[in-house]
Parts: sequence; structure tokens; C-alpha cells
Amino acid sequence: MRLSSAELVDNADELLDELHSHTHRHGLVVLEADALALRGRRELLLGSEDAALSEVAQGLAMLDEELVPDTALGRRSWERLLATSLIDIGVVLTQLGINEMADSVMARAHQRIRESGGPHEIAVHMINRCRMLLGWGLRLERVGQHDEAGERFSTASAIAVAVEGPWRESLFPRMTDRPAAEQMPVLGAAHALAQPGEQHITRLQLLRGLNRAVHPREKIIVGLALSRCLQGADRTDEAVQVLTDTREGLDNDSSEPTLRISLAREHALLADDSSGEAQRAYALELENELWMMRESRLNALVTRLDHARLNRAHNAITQQALQDPLTGLSNRRALDDRLRGLLGESESQPLSVALVDLDGFKEVNDHASHAEGDDVLRVVAGTLRDTLRGNDFLARYGGDEFVVLLPGATLAAAEAALQRIVEAVDRLPKGISRGVTLSVGVVSIRPGETSEQVLARADAAMYQAKRRGGARVAAFINEPEPGGEQSWTPPRPR
Repeated sequence: MRLSSAELVDNADELLDELHSHTHRHGLVVLEADALALRGRRELLLGSEDAALSEVAQGLAMLDEELVPDTALGRRSWERLLATSLIDIGVVLTQLGINEMADSVMARAHQRIRESGGPHEIAVHMINRCRMLLGWGLRLERVGQHDEAGERFSTASAIAVAVEGPWRESLFPRMTDRPAAEQMPVLGAAHALAQPGEQHITRLQLLRGLNRAVHPREKIIVGLALSRCLQGADRTDEAVQVLTDTREGLDNDSSEPTLRISLAREHALLADDSSGEAQRAYALELENELWMMRESRLNALVTRLDHARLNRAHNAITQQALQDPLTGLSNRRALDDRLRGLLGESESQPLSVALVDLDGFKEVNDHASHAEGDDVLRVVAGTLRDTLRGNDFLARYGGDEFVVLLPGATLAAAEAALQRIVEAVDRLPKGISRGVTLSVGVVSIRPGETSEQVLARADAAMYQAKRRGGARVAAFINEPEPGGEQSWTPPRPR
């Protein structure tokens, strides 16, 4: 919502960064692509078309991959999320004037919505598609392709008629006794641009006064449609004033570069006709040059899209080499690399290391099946990841063992954090966890200690927790040198 206005865009930055970081960390590909699309909208509001292009190229590359539905959401909900991401990307492409690709992306969204969307999602999609077609038609007009532009306007008008059904069942605030075309500016403008005439003037004047007509794209499209209808009624002075008012209302906004050009062109042609054909010829030459710039932008998008796809393919291969295929966590190789790195970083001190083992996991495999055992490992892995801090490192060590690295955490702080994961797993429904619990051993690294030594001590601490009955954390404190007697903190009562 903060992206709806240039005045509020700065307040969206923190939320957008958090959304992108969170979705990337948890592998939420569809939502991460949507985060990139929203960042593209932010860049457009800030006047940076090139940065917006890069953001949507990355998002589109993510959605071009073979996507696996999130079973936790359910197929229909996941399809709706995918459609939303595609629509948000399509909106930015429309604003950039890359209409052919925007149309292709919107068509993909339509397939998803048709199968799983409700009335509101369908209405939103149809309105966005209508808006895209109007912008496309206005752009085609600028290079003299009037027949093709008319086809886009006619299609948009047909969509404006078809949207009336889902609109009545949507979540939009509306007056039930009036059609959508009298309440949504883009729909009323679609009918007027398809067949300009005096019959649309009153409706468009009302739409210009609605609070809903606050977005620059709606202001421009409605202003152009109303101006043409006024011209058709021989009210040229009023038509010029509408365009003048519309342009003045956009002085501090740069989010609709292609529509602004259409508005400026029409205003120049209508407001001062003293040059006649010479002015029209100049305008056409100017628009042809802009059209060539559009081709360059499209080529740049394709190039960046290919580059983003290659990068993601490369990163996927690299990730597979460092990822446990069952749980999606880091594997033993990634753990070794990370632990060695942390041991050499003074800013990571103090550093606590924990070894986590599942109590009762062998019984799950013996009495149920290995497939159910795999399900338990995945559930526990997800619980650990969601419960730990954002900068903690979690890896599958092997079998039913996990390792947690807690940089910057004292032994007491690490013990408290690990106690939370013990309790989180203990609270899982038994039908999901099969009753497994966690035994956790945690130690704090010593100066000059190797990764093998610290893991061995964490392993010994974990067995202390198991010998005390499991489902607890054992923390070694004041550890002597190897060969001496070790002391440990008693586990917290359950």
C-alpha cells in the first residue's frame, strides 16, 4: 500500500528488504519473486527505470524455473500466490512499456487464476489486464499503428464488460446499485477509448472525482479518455483544460514514464495546432525514436533475464553441493567450511557449538517406516530453523544428528536458545513428530581449538543429556584440558 504514492515510498523500504530477506532465507521462491516485483515498483516511483528492469528480470527468472507447489499451503492457495507474483511483475513491465512481455506474463497469471482464483482475484487480474491493454494501445497510437491500437482498446472494453460479474462478488468497496465501470476509473476509460463519444463524459467526470482515482496511471488514462470524448462533442477548450490539469497533477511523479509521454503528446497536439502537419510529423518522428528505445529496453530485459537464469542455475548447482537433499539444510561439507571460517573470525567470538540428536528416532524407523522417518527429520529440521536466531547456522550432521553454530552467543545464552528448540519439538503434535524429542550438547570454543575438537566435546555433552533421560540440554562449563575431569550444568527441569 505504501508503494501507491511517491510520498510514502521511503516508508516501504524496510518492509521490502525484510520481505526479500525472509523469503530468500526460507526458500519461498514465489514470494521472493513477488518481493522483487514490488522492489521494481519502488524503483519506478524513485525514477530509476534501469533498476526496476533488473529487479523484475530476477523475479521473472525465478518464476521461469520448474516450481514445486508448497504442500503446506494447499494447491489453490499456492496457485493464487503464483498468480499474484506474475501480476505484480506484469504491472511493472506495463509501466515500463514492455507490453508484449507484460501480456505474456499476464496470460500465465490468467491460467493460474482461472483454475484456483476466487471472484476477487479474478476481478483484480481482469482490471490489471485491462489497464495493460490501454497502455499498449496508447503506445501503438504514438507510432501511427491506429488499427492495432483500436484492437487493444476494444479488447479492454470487452474485459471491462466481463469483469462486472466477478466485481459484484469481489472484496472491492463498491456501491451495489452501480456497475463497475462507474466506480473503477480504468474500466470506464476502456469503454470511452474504444468508442469515444459524448455518452461517456458524465461518467468520466465522476470517475475523475473519485478518491479511488489517485494512482497516476488512472489519472492519465481517464484524462486522455475524457479529453477525447470532449473533443468528439466539439468542446475542445474543455478537453485541453482536462489534459492541462492532468499534467499539472503529475509534476512530482515519475512512475508512469510511457503514459506520461502519451499525455504530453496529446496535450501538445491539441493545445497548439498552429504548426499543423509539421507538428504532427515532428511528433511522429520523436515517437519513432522512442519506439526504438523501447526495442532496446526489451533486448536489455531479455539479456538480463538470460543472465539471471544462468546465475540461478549456477547457484542451484553450488547449493546442491552444500545442501542436504532430505531436509534442505546445510550438509556436512558446508558445516565444515562455516565452522572453520567462524573459528578464524574474532568478531564471531564468543562462539557456542551444539550437537543435537533425536531421542526415539530409531523406534520410528523400526516400527513405522523409513519414509515416515524421513518425514520426521524434515519436520524437526524445519522447527529448528524457524526457532533459532537469524544468524545461527544449522546443518544436518548425519543420520538423525544436527549441528548448530551460535556466533556471538555465550554458553548461557546458547543454552537458553537451545532449550527453546527442545521445547518447540516437544510441543509438536505427536502425529507429526512421532514422539521424538531432542538431546542437545553445547560447548563454548576454546582458544586455538580445531573444529574436530569442538565437535567431539559437543558430542560428549550431548551424550550427557541422553544419559540424564533425553529431552534436555547439557552444557559443559569450565572444561579442563583433555584428560582432566569435566563439569557440566545440570539440565533444566521439564
